[in-house]
Amino acid sequence: MFPQRLDSPLAYDIAKAMLDGFNRHYRLFRQESARAKHRFETADWHGQQRAQRERIQFYDLRVREATARLEKEFKAGEQPMEVWQQVKLHFIGLLVDHHQPECAETFFNSVTTKILHRTHFHNDFIFVRPAVSTEFIENDEPAAMPTYRSYYPTRETLHETIVRIIDNFQLLREFDDLPRDAQFVLEAFSGRLAQVKLRANFQVQVLSSLFFRNKGAYVVGKLINGFNEVPFALPILHNKQGKLFIDACLFGEDDLQGLFSFARAYFMVDMEIPAAYVQFLRSLMPRKPRNEIYNALGLAKQGKTLFYRDFLYHLKHSSDKFRIAPGIKGMVMLVFDLPSFPYVFKVIKDWYPPPKDTTREQIKGKYLLVKQHDRVGRMADTLEYSDVAFSRDRFEDDLIEELKKFCPSLLEIGDRDGDGAEEVIIKHLYIERRMIPLNIYLQEAFDTLQVAEAGSPHAVQAQQQIESAVVEYGNAIKDLVAANIFPGDMLWKNFGVTRNGKVVFYDYDEIEYLTECNFRKVPQARTEEEEMSGEVWYPVNRHDVFPETFEPFLLGNPAVREVFMKHHADLLDPAFWNSRKERIVAGHVHDVFPYERDKRFIRKLSPAQRSAEPLTEPI
Repeated sequence: MFPQRLDSPLAYDIAKAMLDGFNRHYRLFRQESARAKHRFETADWHGQQRAQRERIQFYDLRVREATARLEKEFKAGEQPMEVWQQVKLHFIGLLVDHHQPECAETFFNSVTTKILHRTHFHNDFIFVRPAVSTEFIENDEPAAMPTYRSYYPTRETLHETIVRIIDNFQLLREFDDLPRDAQFVLEAFSGRLAQVKLRANFQVQVLSSLFFRNKGAYVVGKLINGFNEVPFALPILHNKQGKLFIDACLFGEDDLQGLFSFARAYFMVDMEIPAAYVQFLRSLMPRKPRNEIYNALGLAKQGKTLFYRDFLYHLKHSSDKFRIAPGIKGMVMLVFDLPSFPYVFKVIKDWYPPPKDTTREQIKGKYLLVKQHDRVGRMADTLEYSDVAFSRDRFEDDLIEELKKFCPSLLEIGDRDGDGAEEVIIKHLYIERRMIPLNIYLQEAFDTLQVAEAGSPHAVQAQQQIESAVVEYGNAIKDLVAANIFPGDMLWKNFGVTRNGKVVFYDYDEIEYLTECNFRKVPQARTEEEEMSGEVWYPVNRHDVFPETFEPFLLGNPAVREVFMKHHADLLDPAFWNSRKERIVAGHVHDVFPYERDKRFIRKLSPAQRSAEPLTEPI
């Protein structure tokens, strides 16, 4: 460590400029998030999608701006290491009473690693661990909005309180019938409270900002009664007449986990103190890692920082080895995992066998597309890292050989720090949540059916597993279609099953926008030779897709075929794909909601009332 002196005006000026860069970033980030309310009120769905996509780029833009300023004004890269040590100490001092200290520290790390050459890089100059606590940060300005509001209703005033909760968000668009919707919410609440004595502390706590995503706005809060806390969320939508209505009441950790899933787009939410929002949300979803909550709130860089800290902590407290991930090996990606850690690591190979025709830059472009797109609960979010160092003794030899064979340009093995410890450095990789590959999930069910007695509980369970997986697979494809995504390679191995049984797509190297594809019927054979030919005899252009040809690859198993044809036979018909494509081209934005249809209040409406609601069923 260098002496902890704070006598350098230059170091202070660099630290102040760095914090100015972060403050500019968070101000712009927050402004864009706050504008989501106006876009929701005016039904500017294309604008909402555009803003969600563009906001992801804000962080990297501000890091580049700050780096350029430091180089221009202070020649930061030429400063001695003693100055950089003092820069960090001054920066810590500047974070006293700051409202986003954890995010500012991450910004400091990003800028510092851009400026300092790796050969001079040292953990003394970055925040390996947080230096400033985020506990109990408050905005003490008189007009400041609190992180959450507390309401103290009785049974008799609960309906009135629900109306007041919604009114407090001051949405500038009329509700179709807010008292009616509040009655639906009251009935949902009453189902949880009917047989329960209301304690002296009975209250409803609600986060002060709405959560905006796609075409919905979500109220997020919890019921507190005695020692019990029940999370809830209320989605607010537009009906066909342009009026607002509450569509459902989501209850419990599982429903909230679905709402904040890693397979969905990031929320737009106006937060003065993000750590306070994360703390509140952790109380609703204690099993959800903090890094995924930061991601869901749009603070993806902070999510990456927390993930990497969790990862290093896990490595320190485990001893198993990285291995080639189970399942069918991909042609484009080399995938490995650590059995004790619930994520997979994906490296783009240096070369790809035919018929793959792509490049590393094109593949990275596909992953960026997914990062910026609405993932509709069906595409896994990824964390992208560069120059990641692992201890060599944590790698199985087979994995090292695979990396040397397929990814030599991205691999470096050696004692980089000169301390005698051999490291594996991977220059670029993606990390995403581990799921059970769908082909393995189905095969396990097939194996059970083979050995289980017909009609036994094991056989019934296996049959249900097959049916639910195949139905979910088709639903996943249809959800992607609604989001203007054609998955390209639709084989079972490219989809995974989450802990909650949802099917999620995770192989992105062949995805395309649906609107760029040309869906065709296979032409009628003109001769017997053409009909019997094993080769494609008709002309095929780059973006041509023939849905009929999916059948031989997907439906070889009779059990799978029966379920698929019952629920999703339309996926084999070009008319299905073209009809969805035409609607998207016409400017239609589909309704995609993170809850099932049986949770919707629409089932309680009269036929006349139902006709006013969105036609699209939630996903």
